Amino acid sequence: MESLILVLVGVLVAVATYLILSKQLLRVILGTAVLSHAAHLLILTMGGLKRGDVPLLGESEGPYTDALPQALILTAIVISFAVTAFVLVLGYRAYKTNGSGNFDELRGTPDE
Repeated sequence: MESLILVLVGVLVAVATYLILSKQLLRVILGTAVLSHAAHLLILTMGGLKRGDVPLLGESEGPYTDALPQALILTAIVISFAVTAFVLVLGYRAYKTNGSGNFDELRGTPDE
């Protein structure tokens, strides 16, 4: 099962790389969002499924479950959502100002 998820992560990274290398602003933004989802899935897969009790002292003597991967993913989701929202607004303003979302047209004139 983990190897299937790792293949999915590889496909998501490949799709994100293709989108990021595009000349359209919206595709680049979507590529960064897909890349962040691939990173979240990779962190979750590498954390693995741990079986055990909650890490409360004095409750049980069995193995404890590590909550660090879930905490990292939650933090990464919040940060990537904020960055994606900011870049979407920035792209919208660039489109409204310049009338295009193509990077070649956003570059300006050769005399600048």
